[in-house]
Amino acid sequence: MTKRTAHILSHTHWDREWYLPYEKHHVRLVQLMDSLLDTLETDPGYRSFFLDGQTIILDDYLEVRPENRSRLEKLIREGRIGIGPWYILQDAFLTSGEANVRNLQIGHEEAGRWGPVSKIGYFPDTFGLFGQTPQLMRQAGIDNALFGRGVKPTGFNNEVGESSAYESSFSELVWEGPDGSRVLGILFANWYSNGNEVPTDEEQSRAYWERKLADAGRYASTPHLLFMNGCDHQPIQTDLAEAIRVAGAVEPDVEFVHSNFPDYLDAVRAAAGGSALSVVRGELRSQLTDGWGTLVNTASSRVYLKQLNAAGQSVLERSAEPLAAYARLVGKDYPQHLLAYAWKLLLQNHPHDSICGCSVDEVHREMVTRFDKSRHVAETIVADSAAFVAEAVDTSVFGSYGADALPFVVFNPSGWKRSGTVSVELDAARIYFRDGVGFGEMNRRMKELDLSGRALVGADGRALACKVEDLGLQFGYDLPDDAFRQPYQCRRVRLTFQADAVPALGHAAYAWVRSDARPETAPDIAADARTLDNGVLRVEVAEDGSFALTDRRTGQTFPGLGIYEDSGDIGNEYMFMAPKGVEPLTTRGVPAAVSVVENGPGRASLEIVHEWAVPASADETLDREQREIVYYPQRQAGRSAKLVPLRLRTVLSLEQGSGRLDIVSSFDNQARDHRVRLLFPTNLQADTHTADSIFEAAVRSTEPAPEWENPSNAQHQQAFADVSGQAADGSAAGLTVANVGLCEYEVLRDGRNTIAVTLLRSTGELGDWGYFPTPEAQCIGPHEARLALVPHGGDLVASGAFAEAYQLQTPWTAVQTGVHVGKLAAVGSPLAWEGESIAFSAFKASPVTGDLVVRLYNLKREPASLRLLAPAGASSAYKSGVLEQETEEALELRDGRLELAVGPAEIVTIGLR
Repeated sequence: MTKRTAHILSHTHWDREWYLPYEKHHVRLVQLMDSLLDTLETDPGYRSFFLDGQTIILDDYLEVRPENRSRLEKLIREGRIGIGPWYILQDAFLTSGEANVRNLQIGHEEAGRWGPVSKIGYFPDTFGLFGQTPQLMRQAGIDNALFGRGVKPTGFNNEVGESSAYESSFSELVWEGPDGSRVLGILFANWYSNGNEVPTDEEQSRAYWERKLADAGRYASTPHLLFMNGCDHQPIQTDLAEAIRVAGAVEPDVEFVHSNFPDYLDAVRAAAGGSALSVVRGELRSQLTDGWGTLVNTASSRVYLKQLNAAGQSVLERSAEPLAAYARLVGKDYPQHLLAYAWKLLLQNHPHDSICGCSVDEVHREMVTRFDKSRHVAETIVADSAAFVAEAVDTSVFGSYGADALPFVVFNPSGWKRSGTVSVELDAARIYFRDGVGFGEMNRRMKELDLSGRALVGADGRALACKVEDLGLQFGYDLPDDAFRQPYQCRRVRLTFQADAVPALGHAAYAWVRSDARPETAPDIAADARTLDNGVLRVEVAEDGSFALTDRRTGQTFPGLGIYEDSGDIGNEYMFMAPKGVEPLTTRGVPAAVSVVENGPGRASLEIVHEWAVPASADETLDREQREIVYYPQRQAGRSAKLVPLRLRTVLSLEQGSGRLDIVSSFDNQARDHRVRLLFPTNLQADTHTADSIFEAAVRSTEPAPEWENPSNAQHQQAFADVSGQAADGSAAGLTVANVGLCEYEVLRDGRNTIAVTLLRSTGELGDWGYFPTPEAQCIGPHEARLALVPHGGDLVASGAFAEAYQLQTPWTAVQTGVHVGKLAAVGSPLAWEGESIAFSAFKASPVTGDLVVRLYNLKREPASLRLLAPAGASSAYKSGVLEQETEEALELRDGRLELAVGPAEIVTIGLR
């Protein structure tokens, strides 16, 4: 019999903030780290410690204990404290692909300053894992993933089953991503605290190890058993060396070692060489469970946080970085340091107990401030970069309209050519305070300014229809780089118009000029009290505010869309739980007021208003059950008989020529203990559906596994959820529901394949291991949600529906400039690319090489072709990984053009020298 080895690995799992606010946990972290340094320095038997895979712990500790930097650095360089590879331990599904990449990049950079980077794919308590994790790890030079959730170690009754790709016969497995990348997976089958508090008393040690060895051996494929010595905020075990000595005495047939992850993984690989480890493929979402403990409803806990995060990620990765890269191409320094700072602030909100909205109220108040701070830095970068590029755009063509022409440049930082409605504010005239004009005279001149006789023109001279709003007298100021601030009074106007075919990642120049030119007549969007029609899509609103959407290209109609559903929720911040026997309320049959609220150039909108009422809260039973810590699936609370108003305002908007219907839903929530969703029945026959996930369009089964008991089967999404299948007439059709920061959806098993998107979930307690009231998680107050519907002919990718969903995330940027010559054409782009199934992810500068990089990924599970036109001046190109290091895998660049074969589901990063 092969002798077993017990690998005892010391660690702490450090939630920066959770059931205590950040600073209260911070105090305990300082105490833990002080104890760790003392123990490592004085006890040679205490060999090593793993610092939870996140480098931010070092910053947090040294913020209070800067005098201990040299002690810490020495132990790290000796390999006794393992650090990295992440900056923070994030939630996987609720953070964007680029956020996951930045987390790895910053973690590697910071760990590298201290010593060796732990190449450990560490996800101890992540609430499920996205399918592209193996590829992400491999591209970062990591060949393993260690995790605590998402896959069962065995089939039913501890039997190995072949019926599902989500089963593993052991706690060790092979995890394969959709591109074929494989890593060694280690499931913490007995959790990441299974070696906690090892006794030093012989009798206690004998009983402890008899139980622990049996538990670990039940799932292990090799004689190497992993015991994690530590837990959430657990102080280190200072007498562990003695406990290990005692363990060896009471279990002489087992070798006990104070181990580390590299040694343990090497031992498992060597011993498992001939073992038939299960191959687990794709996402790890705990689907082969009863469905009560997946923690999936953290996707809808405190929705406002998810919306703030979506805005923060978008302004960084979809505006600040690409515009800064563009500005660099025309001579501006790339603000790598500021972008890193903004990303760090944002990432500090990405730990699972933070972004998941499952902490005490104080935690989430502080998160809002971090979101604001990160966004403010990013917005400054956007403004500076856009203004710099605009100064390089040749607007001299507008000089022919006179000295008072008002040029501006519109930027499309999305990855696709784009048309759509743009609003820009222009200063028609300014008087600076420095000019010495009195305020009375200054204001008189501004008020008397003649704004008539003007037209909006493009660089080709065509007049464009636009809506002009006189914003009146406004105060403003310049902040010159070489002088004191310059305040002024101005007369400001807002122009709203339809920008047409602005290049991907590029710009187009326009001007508001003195001219009697009249815009070419464009077909109006038909809009009346209950109808919108732009020639591509037709919307017809019913008496109850639901609407039918017809795709004129295919003839397919989707009726009954936009019904609101309100359910009671007696769960907690982690999981939704509807009261037993209480049916949800809906607006089906509830009369709605409908009116036209916009019918301007290029866009028309209908407003739908429901004056509704919903139960004020759960009944009084819930408070007792929460205080008695009744497990939420066993609660008996119902809904209150008292009603409170819930006024729902829905605005449907169609733009000229667009195949996307935009939706804005707003309401003032005054109810507690409930969930609000919007329902979009597809009426399509399909067993699966598709959801946007991290670097992939994940195909998921709509019907859960037989083990699933939870009536709800809600799931995570990023930018969209899609049902494609067979319509009633036998034709192929699809409906994509896009969103901004609404991370939870469910495809209902109602015979109609209804896509239900959660707008709000109100709960009053944290949940988990005790009773922690969270009154602010009830989310009382005003809310607004943005969605869009994209009907198509049944192919999400070929139709471009996915790109419409991604563009919904990306705001236009517009900046006023002057009349001047420039080296950039009036309409242009720094680079261009083509590839039907390819999705754009990033255009930025590498923090490692300084080279510009472009990142894209293949949404399909089949090979694709990518064609790229590099920026002028690019001398060579190479294929990199997500860490954006220079490689020797050169790519052939002919006359600035690059053609590249992209593998199934491959993430491609191209470096441009």
